[in-house]
Amino acid sequence: MATKGKVLTLTEVNPMVRCIPTSKTDILVRRAGEITRELEQGAVKPFPDVIIVSSGDSHGAGMQPITFVRQVMAACLYPELLHSDRLPSDVRQRAQRLLGECEGSSVGSYSCPLGLDAVRRSVAESLQRRDGGVISDSDNIFIQSGSHVALMRVLKVLLHGEGVSQTGVLVPVPCHPRFTQAVWALGGVPLPFQLSEERGWVLEREELQRALRDARGRCSPRALYFVNPGNPTGHVQSRESIEEVIRLAAEESLFLLVDEVYQQTVFGVDREFVSYKKVLCEMGPPYSSTVQLASVHSVSKGFMGESGLRCGYVEFMNLDPQVKKHISSIVAKEGCAPIIGQIALDIMAAPPQPGDASYTTFRAVRSPCTQPPGQERQASLDTLAHNVRRVQETADGLPGVSYQPPQGGITIFLRLHLSHRAVEQAKALGLEPDLFYCMRLLEEEGVCAGPGCDLGQREGTYHLRLCILMPTDSLEEMLRRLKSFHHRFMQDFC
Repeated sequence: MATKGKVLTLTEVNPMVRCIPTSKTDILVRRAGEITRELEQGAVKPFPDVIIVSSGDSHGAGMQPITFVRQVMAACLYPELLHSDRLPSDVRQRAQRLLGECEGSSVGSYSCPLGLDAVRRSVAESLQRRDGGVISDSDNIFIQSGSHVALMRVLKVLLHGEGVSQTGVLVPVPCHPRFTQAVWALGGVPLPFQLSEERGWVLEREELQRALRDARGRCSPRALYFVNPGNPTGHVQSRESIEEVIRLAAEESLFLLVDEVYQQTVFGVDREFVSYKKVLCEMGPPYSSTVQLASVHSVSKGFMGESGLRCGYVEFMNLDPQVKKHISSIVAKEGCAPIIGQIALDIMAAPPQPGDASYTTFRAVRSPCTQPPGQERQASLDTLAHNVRRVQETADGLPGVSYQPPQGGITIFLRLHLSHRAVEQAKALGLEPDLFYCMRLLEEEGVCAGPGCDLGQREGTYHLRLCILMPTDSLEEMLRRLKSFHHRFMQDFC
């Protein structure tokens, strides 16, 4: 019987998907994997291993999981441990309570598509504590398989239209490319606005208005996306800046999509995280009753770093009940978040408290804690703050490198002032200059960093993104290699 050939060829791929550019960081990560396999097969290179600092996977970088989290998960996965005194009493109590919320008392069951009711209540209570008593309704909290999945499902409802009616989404630059790619893939138009590097990566209202003006006549701006604390910039948005964004959203009828996954990693002096929801509620009517907001958080970031468990949530504010119904339908069709991830989310929302059997360990594991009740997350913050200082000290000694000091998050965004010769060499090879720099860094020193061209940057500027929530000894080795390479690179292209 004759066949007609392959059905799915490049010309048959969804045009919205075809327009998504290949991630430069993904190219580097694939090459890093190849180099690792070459080393395992006995290849001789000037370095013993590959250090990946292009990813925010802190456990992959060597940070250790939190004991309480893993003990509760272990008891839920193997309920025989509920009857063993090998685990602290509060671990067994938490595991028993959470198993009681699961169908068949098993983590192998499905949950309600929006998440376990008990976990949604825990999240709501934690948000209420975070925001100083601002009411949080668990009915407005949808648990998803990570914050990115949560954003994708909101976008599916939000994005529609063609031509001048096609939905436009304001997106900060620089920004992680996954969100921009999602907007393209789902039929929207990303509308970039530049953050001010010279002012510490702050958001400027004038630049937002400029992006809106440029969008008129080619699409319909309906949403604004922002990351606070910033990724990759590490900027922590002030209350005044958040108020400005909310006022603009009210004036321009924009839906606010806010990524707040780094809220627990603020280390800047005299800086604190303030949620969009808290500011919106405290601004009062008409803003608090009309501006629509979706904010996301995840167990992947912060003091837990449980990236592989794939769980996060979105909280809605002022969402139309009919719209909520449609989002619920999408979530129901695409399935619930993993139960084990939801267990970790419950612990993030309600960690051990003073008087609990696990509190001392949770509070002081891996590094001394001097700021009660900072608990174990202070250990990660201590490491993160130390690493930020060390990267800054190293960068201060590197010619042609500058930076805006980060105040939160787990990344530092270094600016590379490359010579004309280096830029021309990169262009001759068909590469962006900072990608050229990163490729050489990987091949010569085994350090896989993220090029700024992947995240967006002003024309004629070049950057390096380093994810630095990692053990201090690994960081020191990475910095030693970076320093050696950079001096050599600058000499080669002086």
